[in-house]
Amino acid sequence: MIRKNTISGVKVVELKTVGDVRGALCKIFGTQELDEIMGQRTVRQVNHVTTAARGTVRGIHYQLPPYAEMKFISCLRGRIWDLALDLRAGSPTFLTWVGTELVPGMMQIVPEGCAHGMQALEDNCELLYLHTADYMVHYERGIRYDDAMPGIRWPLIPSGLSERDRGFIPLTEAFKGIAV
Repeated sequence: MIRKNTISGVKVVELKTVGDVRGALCKIFGTQELDEIMGQRTVRQVNHVTTAARGTVRGIHYQLPPYAEMKFISCLRGRIWDLALDLRAGSPTFLTWVGTELVPGMMQIVPEGCAHGMQALEDNCELLYLHTADYMVHYERGIRYDDAMPGIRWPLIPSGLSERDRGFIPLTEAFKGIAV
């Protein structure tokens, strides 16, 4: 089941899991089911992410065009709070954020022009990220986790941030968004 969110293009997918005495199977990605969302895009990169400690924040990251990317974030183990922040110039939800709790069997889709971050709600979380663009370090940008302009309210006290994520410069009134 695919649910729309308050930010255009952000969707939450409840994946179908089939189980028997051996265990379970969950189809994380299928073009047949996601064809309308994917359009002409293809998956260019897949990342497996583990986060050891509850409260750890990763992000908030995005890439500039022409390497802007749609992300498919699936929770494989644990419980996370997954964040999408709209940075699209001219969007009616510009600088609006939405946080969704994900557990195994759930996926959030974050479109191009939206930044992405997450917080582990318990120890030992695992995620699978599918990206529609290659990682390009010179096109990557980030928003500080405590930036006053979007005013993100994390469910737990943020901890475990990388030096890079702590070093992002706060937004100013001059930031008018990114064109995607």
